Amino acid sequence: MSRSTNSHNSPTKKKRQFLRPWKTLGWGRKTLRVVWITLVSLWLFSVLQVLLGIFFNPPLTPLMVQRFFQQAFDGDRSINFERDYVPLDSISPNLVTAVVYAEDGLFLYHHGFDVKQMKIATKENKSGKRFRGGSTISQQTAKNAFLPHSRTMLRKAFEAYYTLMIETFWSKRRIMEVYLNIIEFGDGIYGAEAAAQHYFGHSAKTLSRNEAAQLAATLPAPLKRNPANPTPYFRRYTAAIQSRFSWGKVDIDHPNPKKQKRYDDKEESLWDFLEWKIEN
Repeated sequence: MSRSTNSHNSPTKKKRQFLRPWKTLGWGRKTLRVVWITLVSLWLFSVLQVLLGIFFNPPLTPLMVQRFFQQAFDGDRSINFERDYVPLDSISPNLVTAVVYAEDGLFLYHHGFDVKQMKIATKENKSGKRFRGGSTISQQTAKNAFLPHSRTMLRKAFEAYYTLMIETFWSKRRIMEVYLNIIEFGDGIYGAEAAAQHYFGHSAKTLSRNEAAQLAATLPAPLKRNPANPTPYFRRYTAAIQSRFSWGKVDIDHPNPKKQKRYDDKEESLWDFLEWKIEN
């Protein structure tokens, strides 16, 4: 009796059932098979995207496509597309330092998420003081490289997934290189080289500290902030970023091991944030 039961529930039997011809399946099994195959295919596609990203820059990003259609259907905006991919060695270290100090001071040390900043942003947004994302450079890279811009929880979930993926398979240097080549610096202006040429008339490799700080100051609101037409707030923010250069140059290839250890000892994970958010 037990032999018959074991044979009926054996892995081989289940495998045969899964591989049964499509025509012999009921609607329930057909639906489950379609869902399973779709999920596995999407997962494999995402892995392929990230692995290819180790070696190749994305020819287009979802945001670039979104902006094109926004420009095309907005009579007050002209269609503009400026982009020029360059290796990180062709981008001034001043810009690397500026964007780290402006956007993500712990970029070299976290594993994709700055939970402390995420908690602060959540509290401020909940209180209605102001809207801020609390996103790291890794999160912004994942969002800009792979996902359309929206404020839905589903997009946030995919952003977290892709952030974990690029932190696993890419180096910090590669994350920074992709980030500085695809990030939006103005309406239709993507990447450091295009921004440097557009605003300052020279290559990204020769950006001064002040120019780098100006570009970094545009990142939170690239459609509203313009180095060519700076507001008083923009000038103050640029000066604040430039003052942080006194903390020392950010060396993308040689992070401070002591700071790494100090951060690792107290780093919270994404799961810690999710537990905190559920409790609050």
